[in-house]
Amino acid sequence: MPMKWASAISEGKDFAAALEQCAGKVAADLGPDAPASLAVVFASTAYGGTLLDAPKLLGSHLPGVLVFGCTGGGVIGAGKEVEDRPAVTVTAGHLPGVRLAPFHATRSTCPSPDAPPDAWTKLVGVAPEARPAFLILMDPFTPPGDQFMAGLDFAYPAAAKVGGLASGGRRAGAHVLYLGGDTFYEGAVGVALTGDVVMDTVVAQGCRPVGQPKRITACQDNLLAALDGEPPFTYLRELYATLSPRDQELLATNLFLGIATDPVLEAENIQPGDFLIRNIIGADQEQGIMAIGEELREGQLVQFHVRDAMTSSEDLQRQLARYLRGRKDAAAGALMFQCNGRGAGLYSRTNHDSDLFRELAGPVPLGGFFCNGEIGPVGGTTYLHGFTSSFALFRNP
Repeated sequence: MPMKWASAISEGKDFAAALEQCAGKVAADLGPDAPASLAVVFASTAYGGTLLDAPKLLGSHLPGVLVFGCTGGGVIGAGKEVEDRPAVTVTAGHLPGVRLAPFHATRSTCPSPDAPPDAWTKLVGVAPEARPAFLILMDPFTPPGDQFMAGLDFAYPAAAKVGGLASGGRRAGAHVLYLGGDTFYEGAVGVALTGDVVMDTVVAQGCRPVGQPKRITACQDNLLAALDGEPPFTYLRELYATLSPRDQELLATNLFLGIATDPVLEAENIQPGDFLIRNIIGADQEQGIMAIGEELREGQLVQFHVRDAMTSSEDLQRQLARYLRGRKDAAAGALMFQCNGRGAGLYSRTNHDSDLFRELAGPVPLGGFFCNGEIGPVGGTTYLHGFTSSFALFRNP
C-alpha cells in the first residue's frame, strides 16, 4: 500500500477538543486500513499551558503514532492559514515501509564543529547509507548552535533537510517542541525518515534580482567593500538611474544581496533560485561599505535583489512551477514552513501561499506553520532563511 496523507485544522477555543477534532478528521481521511505513522502538530501559543497535553492527547486518538511539532504564532492545515488567533493543525501520514528516527539536540549534546560523522550518526540514530530525509524544528531562543545545520550537512551531505523555528513567544521557554511523548523547551527536535519515502524540497525566498551579477573583489568577514573593483554604492547609484519608479522605491526600502551558492557558476548561467538571499544589515556610504548578514569571500558571484508582495508571489509561483515541470508522480502530502513576515501582513489577504500551492500542485494535503526562521536547502547546502516559504513534499519512491 502506498503512503497516504491527511491534514486538518480547528479554531476551537478549547485545545483538547480542537486537537481531538483534528485527530478524528485525519483518522477518518486516512481510513481504517491506513493508520497514521507520523502526526505533525502545530498549535497556536494562544492556548497557553494546555499545549503541554498534545502528545498524550494525540497518542490516545492515534495509537502508535509518532508526534512531532511545535507552537506557532500562526498555523496551516488542510491548506488554510490561521494567524494571530487560537488554532491547531494536525497533518498525518500513513507511511508503510518508512522508519522514523526521532532525536533531540541541545547546545550540550550537539557535536562540536570538528566532530567526525560518527558523532552525528550517534545523535541522529541513522547511518548516512540509509539515505535519510530530515524534518527539523528549533526553539529560536535556545537553538543547538550554529554548527548544527553545518554538522548535519557534513555527516549527511545527500539528505534533504527542511523545517523552521517555533514562533509566537517573546522569551526563552515560551515555545514548546513536541517529539514522541515528550515536550521540550530548548534546542531542536528532528525526525529522520528512511525507507520507502522521497522528500522533495522547494525553497521560495521571495526576491527578484535587479541589475547584473557582480564579483566580490574586496571584503572582510561580512563587510562588502568592492564589486568588480568599485564600491557597492557607486554601482547602486548607477543601477538606480536605470530602474523603473517601482524598482527604485524597492531598492531604497527593500534591498537584499543574493550570493551565488555555486562558487564556479558563471554570470551567464545564473538562475534566480541559484542565490542565497541575505539581509543588508548596515551601511557606511562615506567608507563605501555594506554589512551583509552572511560571511563573504572574494570571488563570489553576487547580485542585488528586491522584495515586495508581488515579487514574493512571483517567486513562489516560479519555484513551484520549476519543481512541478515535467513531474508525473504527484506528492502524497506536503508541509510548508512559512515566514511570519509573509501571510496577511505581506499580501493583505489570508491563504496566499496555500492557495498558490493548491493551484499549482493540486489537492495535496498541506499543513505547516508560520516560523521565526525557515530551514531549507539552496544549492545543496542547508541554510536558515527569513521571509521564505520552505516546502517538504512527500512521495512514494
